[in-house]
Amino acid sequence: MSPELHISSLVVHATPSRRAEVDAVIHGLPGAQIHGADAGGKLVVTLEAPTSAAILDQVAAIRQAPGVLSVAMVYQHAESLESLNTEIPQ
Repeated sequence: MSPELHISSLVVHATPSRRAEVDAVIHGLPGAQIHGADAGGKLVVTLEAPTSAAILDQVAAIRQAPGVLSVAMVYQHAESLESLNTEIPQ
């Protein structure tokens, strides 16, 4: 099996007063990014990892972070690194 890249997007709902702590947990995960947030504590997050198990581990780490109320996976995609590096003719 060739190496893969797994990409997931999440909506994370955090207690507004603990947002900084939740942000720190997410920023501490390899391949994790926060793309947007609102004052109510909802964040749009993407995760990138080499396996689906690694994605699930990252989701679990976010769920267990103090101040996290919920985590909803919105999108998940996996693609081989070979196909991602293939040039598409125009």
